[in-house]
Amino acid sequence: MAGLSLKHIYKKYPGGVTAVSDFCLEIKDKEFLILVGPSGCGKSTTLRMIAGLEEITEGELYIGDLCVNDIAPKDRDIAMVFQNYALYPHMTVFDNMAFGLKLRKTPKEEIKRRVEEAAKILDISHLLERRPKALSGGQKQRVALGRAIVRKPKVFLLDEPLSNLDAKLRASMRTELTKLHKKVETTFIYVTHDQTEAMTMATRIVVMKDGLIQQVDTPQNLYDYPTNLFVAGFIGTPQMNFITSKLVKKGEDVYVEFGSNSVKLPADKANNPALKEYIGQEVIVGIRPESIHDEPMYIANMSDSTIDVDVDVTELMGAEIYLYLAFDGMEDATNNKNIIARVSSRSQARSGDKIKVALDASRIHIFDKDTEKCIIH
Repeated sequence: MAGLSLKHIYKKYPGGVTAVSDFCLEIKDKEFLILVGPSGCGKSTTLRMIAGLEEITEGELYIGDLCVNDIAPKDRDIAMVFQNYALYPHMTVFDNMAFGLKLRKTPKEEIKRRVEEAAKILDISHLLERRPKALSGGQKQRVALGRAIVRKPKVFLLDEPLSNLDAKLRASMRTELTKLHKKVETTFIYVTHDQTEAMTMATRIVVMKDGLIQQVDTPQNLYDYPTNLFVAGFIGTPQMNFITSKLVKKGEDVYVEFGSNSVKLPADKANNPALKEYIGQEVIVGIRPESIHDEPMYIANMSDSTIDVDVDVTELMGAEIYLYLAFDGMEDATNNKNIIARVSSRSQARSGDKIKVALDASRIHIFDKDTEKCIIH
């Protein structure tokens, strides 16, 4: 098994297009690392450079202690699972899984043992004699994973492997992949644009945008301490609310003001030295939907951070309700037509109501309006 080291990796195409810029990352042995970001951010290109399917323009890639820039894909001891499964339609499941081992002249008994072992791990032993056309999408995905497992590679590379599955199957396959990672104890590098997959499976997440790493951290730290506006908005469902506000000091207290609303910051945030230079200036306030409350208890206890809102739309999600809210001065304060609150399913708020909500000021993030970097969490 092995860790990976990517040192100042660039991918430049003819015509001056740079797909990946100065990518530096140490990936630990047996880690489940997920690259996440919007389409075109360079995550799949990075994965393909690790696989050797794309040439590295600049920089060095190490697998273990070995620089593999000039080593052919087949000699890198990695296995890749693609989005479209890439199974041979004329071969049985057994032969599909065994194909790579046969090319390596592995003894027949060893092939049989490894395929049966992988099939047992993936719960597809009963499918070994079937052909791909007789399999469901989830079964095909397991066969593609099995074909990778039998090789016992140093590194697994997975390029959006669940994107062709329906929502229910995706959820169950996420759990299966997490179990599989623990069983095979190998380094997993996984690419997705779905931040739910990233949050539920990864030991660490790399958030990318325009070919650049924005932040690398554990799922919880990315959620709680986003480094900039992009990461804050990309991680979390529904996404964080952003409100253009002004920082105002009144006596010893600091408030964020937007429209006709004023929200007092708690002392630990107000006294943070990083905020001093922003007093009197516009900033962007970020608050997650679950930190906006409509229950009377919160409104009574957070009188310094309540605002009046109109309920435009309610979405019942079963255990919770999403409230789409508008407030006075909304057009100037946010690019969106609404802010979203994620409240209990017991909420009495209905479309068309005028209500008060309390913003949990201890959970507010403040961002620099120009650089979009986080000032305080």
